[in-house]
Amino acid sequence: MKSANRILFVSQEISPFVEEQTPVRLLNRMLPEICQSNGYETRTFMPKFGEINERRHQLHDVIRLSGMNMSIDDIDHPLLIKVASIPSARLQIYFIDNEDLFQRRRGVKDAFGVEYSDNDVRTIFFSRGVLETIEKLRWAPGLVQCSGWMSALVPLYVKKAFGGTPFFAESKVVVTLDDNEYSSPFGSHFSEKLLLDGIQGIDVRTIADMPVGYEELMRLAIDYADAVIITTPNHNTRLVNYAENRGKFVRNMVGAEAADHLALYKELLEQ
Repeated sequence: MKSANRILFVSQEISPFVEEQTPVRLLNRMLPEICQSNGYETRTFMPKFGEINERRHQLHDVIRLSGMNMSIDDIDHPLLIKVASIPSARLQIYFIDNEDLFQRRRGVKDAFGVEYSDNDVRTIFFSRGVLETIEKLRWAPGLVQCSGWMSALVPLYVKKAFGGTPFFAESKVVVTLDDNEYSSPFGSHFSEKLLLDGIQGIDVRTIADMPVGYEELMRLAIDYADAVIITTPNHNTRLVNYAENRGKFVRNMVGAEAADHLALYKELLEQ
């Protein structure tokens, strides 16, 4: 199947694996299903947060995709891949896992509501882990849909670190803006942790030597995205203005049905 018929979904949270059923989580669940039912081939990824009940959702290890180490800030982190099915939708969800970064953590905050101090490393690990896995699958997506700030580094990695590979050379990247922000900025050395073959200091100069809050991170995502879509009424309007000023394709999809998203994906893939 041609890559134009393949859509990669990289989502921070997907229903029903995270219990509270928010509109964003439900949308992230519905979009791969409607794409598949309309002839598209999909792969869907999310982090394996510690609160996800592996027995209830029947997660199992994918040994052939696991085992590599990712070095972040000179520390090696083993990558584990798990998969679960949603039988009613004939849909598989892949999970990016690591014992220290995800298995022992609940979402992005601890039991007291405090954001984890290493959410920056977790974000890097998740984004790189998805793309490394796609390479192992030898699966070239025509479009990559990113939902949630933990997927915000995917555009940078697709365009710079993985853009020279046959799997991502022609991929278009869509970034979603919603109302899920984080409040504790990443440390001032965050940009240094992003450096990789294909990524140089000039590529992340907008966040160099500074604390990186939600807006700074999402501006970086927008810089390397092909399109930006808005999915919640309480989104950050400054980011929308930034995307428009950068000449990005911006579409307001607040209240839109899954079929409307499908039509947008088709439009972008045909450009």
